[in-house]
Amino acid sequence: MRFGYGTNGFANHRLPDALGVIADLGYSGVALTLDHSHLDPYADGLGPRVAEIADRLRTLDLAVVVETGARYLLDPRRKHAPTLLDDDRDVRVDFLCRAVAIAADLGAEAMSFWSGVRPDRIDRATAWNRLVDGCGRVLDAARRAGVPLGFEPEPGMLVEAIADWRTLHEALGAPDGFGITLDIGHCRCNEPAPVPECVATVAGHLVNVQIDDMRRGVHEHLEFGEGEIDFPPVLRALTDAGYRGLISVELPRHCHAAPVVAARSIEFLREAEKASRRDAEGSTR
Repeated sequence: MRFGYGTNGFANHRLPDALGVIADLGYSGVALTLDHSHLDPYADGLGPRVAEIADRLRTLDLAVVVETGARYLLDPRRKHAPTLLDDDRDVRVDFLCRAVAIAADLGAEAMSFWSGVRPDRIDRATAWNRLVDGCGRVLDAARRAGVPLGFEPEPGMLVEAIADWRTLHEALGAPDGFGITLDIGHCRCNEPAPVPECVATVAGHLVNVQIDDMRRGVHEHLEFGEGEIDFPPVLRALTDAGYRGLISVELPRHCHAAPVVAARSIEFLREAEKASRRDAEGSTR
């Protein structure tokens, strides 16, 4: 399996330094969140900076997916705003199209994004129409660039569950380039089915996987072993699904101890992978 680590969990590190630590620990890739200090898409000299990071990734033999969940990149006063649902949603569309271009230049395996929380003043039908329109515009850019999109259901957002993603996918015409980013912790948090079943039900559409521990009904990204998820069956389900992309640790609130947490995380995942293989071998005897 190809394990990665999210750079949003290394927000206190310079990006080249974070990539070096992640590679030294034995990860196969990174989920790179575009942010002020990590490849700011609005900074001067972006082209050379992207080329520099692309070279760094190749040197370290790290694969990459591009993530777009920076909290205050677009508005210093409103977390994650504007989204695809807001009146000023064109700002978000522009950002996502920039992210697509950066993903293409980095040779990224996917670009991941989400819907946002529906503003109280916006009715659901209007929010949904805005979402479909915005996703369609980003999809057009992604098709031209040859970058797969992974849309992430996020607890509390307009698209918060796998069923919502399916509805969105159908509203867009079920395009091949519009896959799903599946956060394993989110499955435990708010999906009715067991986590391995969640993996199986979207097997044909998986383009990006985030992994963390979580408890039912509580959207809090936890280190492995602190939540309620049994990980060997989850990793087995990913294997059975034929998924070969990155499985990236998503712990954005652990930046204060990033190298230590990243080391613990890959050790845990390696042991969980071994256990999943033992379980599979035992089931075939």
